[in-house]
Amino acid sequence: MNGLLPIIVLTLGIFAYMFWPEKNPFVQRDKTRADYLRERKDVIYDNLRDLNFEYLAGKHPEPDYAEQRAALEDEAAQVVAELEGLSPPPARLRKNA
Repeated sequence: MNGLLPIIVLTLGIFAYMFWPEKNPFVQRDKTRADYLRERKDVIYDNLRDLNFEYLAGKHPEPDYAEQRAALEDEAAQVVAELEGLSPPPARLRKNA
Protein backbone atom coordinates (compact mmCIF):
# COMPACT_ATOMS: atom_id res chain seq x y z
CA MET A 1 0.00 0.00 0.00
CA ASN A 2 2.90 2.30 0.74
CA GLY A 3 4.34 1.89 -2.78
CA LEU A 4 1.00 2.54 -4.46
CA LEU A 5 0.80 6.24 -3.54
CA PRO A 6 3.85 7.33 -5.62
CA ILE A 7 2.50 5.42 -8.62
CA ILE A 8 -0.87 7.16 -8.35
CA VAL A 9 0.75 10.59 -7.97
CA LEU A 10 3.04 9.95 -10.94
CA THR A 11 0.13 8.74 -13.09
CA LEU A 12 -1.96 11.80 -12.21
CA GLY A 13 1.01 14.05 -12.98
CA ILE A 14 1.50 12.43 -16.37
CA PHE A 15 -2.17 12.80 -17.26
CA ALA A 16 -2.19 16.44 -16.13
CA TYR A 17 0.88 17.15 -18.27
CA MET A 18 -0.49 15.38 -21.35
CA PHE A 19 -3.99 16.80 -21.26
CA TRP A 20 -3.35 20.32 -19.94
CA PRO A 21 -5.52 22.76 -21.96
CA GLU A 22 -2.57 24.69 -23.43
CA LYS A 23 -1.15 21.46 -24.79
CA ASN A 24 -4.45 20.39 -26.30
CA PRO A 25 -3.92 19.79 -30.04
CA PHE A 26 -7.55 20.61 -30.78
CA VAL A 27 -7.18 24.17 -29.52
CA GLN A 28 -4.85 25.89 -31.95
CA ARG A 29 -4.71 29.36 -33.36
CA ASP A 30 -5.99 29.79 -36.87
CA LYS A 31 -3.37 29.76 -39.59
CA THR A 32 -2.99 32.87 -41.64
CA ARG A 33 -2.36 32.84 -45.36
CA ALA A 34 1.27 33.81 -44.65
CA ASP A 35 1.68 30.80 -42.31
CA TYR A 36 0.33 28.50 -45.00
CA LEU A 37 2.62 30.01 -47.65
CA ARG A 38 5.70 29.69 -45.42
CA GLU A 39 4.92 26.02 -44.81
CA ARG A 40 4.31 25.47 -48.53
CA LYS A 41 7.61 27.17 -49.39
CA ASP A 42 9.48 24.89 -46.95
CA VAL A 43 7.83 21.81 -48.48
CA ILE A 44 8.72 22.90 -52.02
CA TYR A 45 12.35 23.53 -51.04
CA ASP A 46 12.50 20.10 -49.39
CA ASN A 47 11.06 18.55 -52.56
CA LEU A 48 13.68 20.33 -54.68
CA ARG A 49 16.44 19.07 -52.39
CA ASP A 50 15.09 15.51 -52.56
CA LEU A 51 14.69 15.69 -56.33
CA ASN A 52 18.27 16.86 -56.73
CA PHE A 53 19.54 14.08 -54.47
CA GLU A 54 17.55 11.43 -56.34
CA TYR A 55 18.77 12.76 -59.69
CA LEU A 56 22.38 12.59 -58.53
CA ALA A 57 21.72 9.05 -57.29
CA GLY A 58 20.57 8.11 -60.80
CA LYS A 59 16.89 7.57 -60.02
CA HIS A 60 15.60 10.12 -62.54
CA PRO A 61 16.50 10.53 -66.21
CA GLU A 62 17.60 14.00 -67.38
CA PRO A 63 14.33 15.02 -69.14
CA ASP A 64 12.14 14.04 -66.17
CA TYR A 65 14.48 15.78 -63.74
CA ALA A 66 14.49 18.99 -65.76
CA GLU A 67 10.69 18.99 -66.09
CA GLN A 68 10.04 18.32 -62.40
CA ARG A 69 12.67 20.84 -61.31
CA ALA A 70 11.18 23.55 -63.53
CA ALA A 71 7.68 22.85 -62.18
CA LEU A 72 8.88 23.04 -58.56
CA GLU A 73 10.87 26.21 -59.22
CA ASP A 74 7.84 27.85 -60.85
CA GLU A 75 5.66 26.91 -57.90
CA ALA A 76 8.29 28.21 -55.46
CA ALA A 77 8.48 31.50 -57.34
CA GLN A 78 4.69 31.91 -57.19
CA VAL A 79 4.60 31.15 -53.46
CA VAL A 80 7.47 33.53 -52.67
CA ALA A 81 5.89 36.29 -54.78
CA GLU A 82 2.56 35.89 -53.01
CA LEU A 83 4.28 35.79 -49.63
CA GLU A 84 6.15 39.01 -50.39
CA GLY A 85 2.90 40.60 -51.52
CA LEU A 86 1.26 39.78 -48.18
CA SER A 87 3.98 41.15 -45.93
CA PRO A 88 4.02 44.90 -45.32
CA PRO A 89 7.01 46.81 -46.68
CA PRO A 90 9.83 47.48 -44.22
CA ALA A 91 9.51 50.70 -42.19
CA ARG A 92 12.42 52.42 -43.92
CA LEU A 93 10.75 52.00 -47.34
CA ARG A 94 7.37 53.37 -46.30
CA LYS A 95 6.53 56.91 -47.32
CA ASN A 96 5.54 59.34 -44.60
CA ALA A 97 1.83 60.02 -44.88
